[in-house]
Formats: sequence, C-alpha cells, structure tokens
Amino acid sequence: MFEDPFESSANSVTSPAADCFAITPDDGQDLPRATKAIYIGSGGDIVLRPVSGAEDILFANTASGSIIDVRVRAIRATGTTALDIVGLV
Repeated sequence: MFEDPFESSANSVTSPAADCFAITPDDGQDLPRATKAIYIGSGGDIVLRPVSGAEDILFANTASGSIIDVRVRAIRATGTTALDIVGLV
C-alpha cells in the first residue's frame, strides 16, 4: 500500500517536486505548466524563457545530471543542445 506522509504538507516553490514531466524543446509552444526546476539528463546548452521573463535566456554548457533551479515557461528548440530534459513541479 502506497503511503505519502507529506500529502497534507503545503506545496510551495521551495518544497521538493511532487511530479515531473519530459520536456521536448519547442520554438512555438510554452510548456503545459511552469516548473520549479529542470533536470538535464545529457548536458549542453539550454535556451529557456523564465516564468516572469520577457526574453529567452541561454544557459551555456549545462552539465549532465544537473538540476537548474529556475521556474520555466518554455524551452526553445533553437539553440538547445542538451537532451533528456525533465520538468520538476
């Protein structure tokens, strides 16, 4: 039987992720929901749009296996070379 001792805890931007989803970079679409952070499976460059940002920003040379603590609304295909990106929510 599955038990979650934290199910009654408040979910905040500083609490651990309770869910995750695979991200396919796309130049025209926002993500289905904002992230708390993103996980980078295979390192490289990532071009993203922060939740409150008006412009895209480049995170250059991200390392494989890293977690970037940024709330993201979009990951762009153009300029993104990192792979296996996962949104943490």
